[in-house]
Amino acid sequence: MDRSEHSMYTLFEQLGLAGSDQEIVDFVAQYGPLPREVALADAPFWNRAQAQFLREEIAKDGDWAELVDELDALLRK
Repeated sequence: MDRSEHSMYTLFEQLGLAGSDQEIVDFVAQYGPLPREVALADAPFWNRAQAQFLREEIAKDGDWAELVDELDALLRK
């Protein structure tokens, strides 16, 4: 089990994305707002591996689930 502390920065790294504060802000500005009817993992901007990771973490309520939910909320604003 991964016991490291997770942050939005490390979530972005896990997804293979740049994760500085500004890069996260830019990502949210570029891809948000995500329509309510589109599940986060089904958004067209993820590659297959990213979408699978997001689905798995939410489905198993994994270590990253809280941050995935936070990212989802950021993209809905």
